[in-house]
Amino acid sequence: MNMEKEMNVSSIARTVLVFVAASGLLVLGNGNSTRAADTYPFAVTKTVYEIAPRERIWDGSVEAVNEATVSAQTSGRVTEILVDVNDFVEAGAVIVRLTDKEQRSAMKSAEAGLQEARARASEAASDFVRIEEMFKNETVSRARMDQARANNEAAKAREQSAAAGVVAARQQLDYTVVRAPYAGIVSRRHVERGESVAPGQPLMTGLSLQQLRVNVDVPQSMVDAIRQIGKATVHYGEIDIAAESITFFPVADAASNTFRVRVSLPRTDVVLYPGMFVKVGFVVGQTHRLLIPAQALLRRSELTAVYVVDGNGGIALRQVRVGRSYGERIEILAGLEENESLALDTVQAGIYLKQYRALGVDHGQ
Repeated sequence: MNMEKEMNVSSIARTVLVFVAASGLLVLGNGNSTRAADTYPFAVTKTVYEIAPRERIWDGSVEAVNEATVSAQTSGRVTEILVDVNDFVEAGAVIVRLTDKEQRSAMKSAEAGLQEARARASEAASDFVRIEEMFKNETVSRARMDQARANNEAAKAREQSAAAGVVAARQQLDYTVVRAPYAGIVSRRHVERGESVAPGQPLMTGLSLQQLRVNVDVPQSMVDAIRQIGKATVHYGEIDIAAESITFFPVADAASNTFRVRVSLPRTDVVLYPGMFVKVGFVVGQTHRLLIPAQALLRRSELTAVYVVDGNGGIALRQVRVGRSYGERIEILAGLEENESLALDTVQAGIYLKQYRALGVDHGQ
């Protein structure tokens, strides 16, 4: 039975050896494997120091750009509440309805007043035309002509006043239907159904998650450098969000000797909420960092490593400690040195290493 297992293992080893040799992956000599660096079955890159931004990082708090409380603009009783806390509301959607009997009555009265004013204005205009013609024929005095002109102007003014009254009454009627000023999330409800409200009384508080910003308190010694470069990145876990703009408050806090800096964020799919704490990195200069392509990094649970090749067929999985991401490149803090060769395809590199270990050749040992 042991002899059969040994024969099977030997057969598998010969099969793998023939496959690897036929693929041009292995050349044996003096008991050691050798390989030219440019004949690996995967792309290889060199580690080099590159110029990268130098950051100073402080804590910041997220807040919504659009956050407001909608208040009643007319008197009435709450008849309907269409949204509640944590509901998403589209811009212009109805959120509260109030009773509108008084407003509708005022609207009808204003419209009736406008009709009367238009009728009197039409009559005054006709009188003015008739008197003006008679004045030209010298059949009426100038005083009668001036009176007709004044009556005509007064009638026009009353008509305009009545029209303005209709607009005001219509606006009061519109105020009985309360709408969301922008799309957002309801964060607080201040009234209940059946409650009477007066102008200025809060109804709903909401905020928009579409536009966010971060407030950071920066030491006054760093403000000039940050202002000159004007670049910042918000770091949330492993996610980096480049700032859209930076605003500097012109007055320092006398107690802490810090300046408030507001970092505006672009619209993104990253879920951030007002009140959250994040890290904000401000660019204050440049430095040299050891950067590698993100695709060369292998992440498995708590393991972060790269496949290092030596140009002679050797390959080893080496654990590294990483820093910040810079676009498609990642900073290496420990585990690598300059001018080392790395496999860009971690899947192919893993297969390559496994094939050699199956033959009893353990690279990197």
